[in-house]
Amino acid sequence: MVKIASSTQTERRGNSEELADEGAEAEFKPLTVAQAQAWRQNNPQASPWRVLGLQVGVGVLMVLLTGLVTGDAGMAASVAWGSVAVVIPAVVFVRALNRQMRRTQPGSALMGLMVWELVKIALTVALLLVAPKVISNLSWFALVASFVVTMKMYWLAMALGLLQQKSKPTIF
Repeated sequence: MVKIASSTQTERRGNSEELADEGAEAEFKPLTVAQAQAWRQNNPQASPWRVLGLQVGVGVLMVLLTGLVTGDAGMAASVAWGSVAVVIPAVVFVRALNRQMRRTQPGSALMGLMVWELVKIALTVALLLVAPKVISNLSWFALVASFVVTMKMYWLAMALGLLQQKSKPTIF
């Protein structure tokens, strides 16, 4: 008769072998000041202001093209309001985010981030709700289309590498 080990015994042996293998790996070594500076220079922080600039530029371009192609001021105003409904809340959020980055307590910074994200969403919804009162000849299709295009500039900026600041060349 063959005796088969239970699954818990096999798992225990497997886990102890894995732990032994992990102990054999090199331990974590902190970077020196020079290494940290070199890493920061090669991996600069992303700038949200670049995305906002791209969103504003695309919004203005869409308004101009819509005005030139259709000649309808209501359509151009709808396109403009769609872009504004993305850009204004994003500006408020980025300013708040810059202030949150200065906080030393991570829990406080995270809570502030969540609160400002809710403010951003509420402001966006409010801007969309008042659109029919502000624009007399509102085109919801144009508003939503420009809203989506302006919002998707995050992806275009990321794809084009516009989020990364250009690092200065160094000579070693």
